[in-house]
Amino acid sequence: QVQLVESGGGSVQAGGSLNLSCVVSGYTFRGNCMGWFRQAPGKEREGVAATYGGGGSTYYADSVKGRFTISSDTVATTVYLQMNNLKVEDTAMYYCAARSFCAGSWYQADSSWSWGQGTQVTVSS
Repeated sequence: QVQLVESGGGSVQAGGSLNLSCVVSGYTFRGNCMGWFRQAPGKEREGVAATYGGGGSTYYADSVKGRFTISSDTVATTVYLQMNNLKVEDTAMYYCAARSFCAGSWYQADSSWSWGQGTQVTVSS
């Protein structure tokens, strides 16, 4: 059974950076889709970025393009989300997710994904 454990969240000021990590176990990392989602209070969970374990196509929400970078390490079976130039509106619980494919509506937080427990990111002005 897949296990996804996130870390790296915290509190930063606007303009700052954070690097989230997600260690994946019990799952074939290479070639499967790894994603980052976020959920702010009172809002639906939304896709932030996705990529294939081991490299390949990457996908980003328009709101984070140019600021966030998703990457993966097949040796460590870890997916990262480097977040730069953080904004107050980036404040949310960030979740790591996995499924077999990235294509299509990857940004939809549906039952096709397996989920981690989340890590909180708080950006203050």
